[in-house]
Amino acid sequence: MTDTLPLHFTDLLKAQQNLRAYLRPTPLFHYPALSAMIGAETWVKHENHQPVGAFKVRGGVHLISQLDDAQKRAGVIAASTGNHGQSVAYAARLFGVRAIIAVPEGANPAKVASMKNLGAEVVFHGRDYDEAREWVEAEASRRGYRYIHSGNEPLLIAGVGTYALEMLSEQPELEVIIVPVGGGSGAAGVCLAAKTINPSIRVIGVQSQQAPAAWRSWNAGKLVEAPTATFAEGLATRTAFELPQQILRHYLDDFILVSDDEIRRAIIILLAHTRNLAEGAGAASLAAALKLRQELAGKRLGIVLSGGNLSIDRLRDLLAAEGAPGFKL
Repeated sequence: MTDTLPLHFTDLLKAQQNLRAYLRPTPLFHYPALSAMIGAETWVKHENHQPVGAFKVRGGVHLISQLDDAQKRAGVIAASTGNHGQSVAYAARLFGVRAIIAVPEGANPAKVASMKNLGAEVVFHGRDYDEAREWVEAEASRRGYRYIHSGNEPLLIAGVGTYALEMLSEQPELEVIIVPVGGGSGAAGVCLAAKTINPSIRVIGVQSQQAPAAWRSWNAGKLVEAPTATFAEGLATRTAFELPQQILRHYLDDFILVSDDEIRRAIIILLAHTRNLAEGAGAASLAAALKLRQELAGKRLGIVLSGGNLSIDRLRDLLAAEGAPGFKL
């Protein structure tokens, strides 16, 4: 059945070899405080330490490095809530390619500023990611740009999957890996790496209850749309993507939902106990681990801090809420 997948473990190995010239491995740190909270030996993969503050840059660099000269001359276009756009902008600058990024109105200002600083042309369009994506798809067809989808790109998934190779190289005895899911590229990459290296590793995906499209699609065995109202823009897609879902249906062991309040609490916990800033999607894996304490007890656990691009205003709101009645750290 794996032969039917358009992506294989060897693709991750090729991406890892390619990316050595452009990106350094990110840290995998053990935190006794988190281990005590969860009841499991907990290791955090710090993709927030990437040059754009998120794991997506691996996919952008790998993909754009493989474009032919005609595609590079035509330029690239993408839709993003922020991290995919930063990835494309960073890689486009690295290889001298024009990049156009469409973001929804109200997109994370820190991520928008980063894209602009990296030289991308940023266009605001639509109320959410999917409306921006629909505009980008039409624009790519009209103008001849190379459209870079945030999930349905084998080279992108191979690139982002390299962080799982790093995790298992450092800690080959990990028993569980929890990974946040928006479009699903990161989770798909983790599945391909972990299940090839050690099929007994449990891979668990996590999404917000306020944006459950990928979760519903995985459970239904087909693409399903769902409304999105989460503050965690990295998890906010109204529809799942076929390629990541195909891989997740084959490999993913479990998929859970957490509330936005649980994600907010996880952001504060990470800041308090690891001194790392996590955005909503980046903290979702810790929120899931705290929710799954009983089944994780005694395990060797890896959680993915996928990004740290939280806006200053959002951080200020979270810190203010920490002191509100009913908030428990």
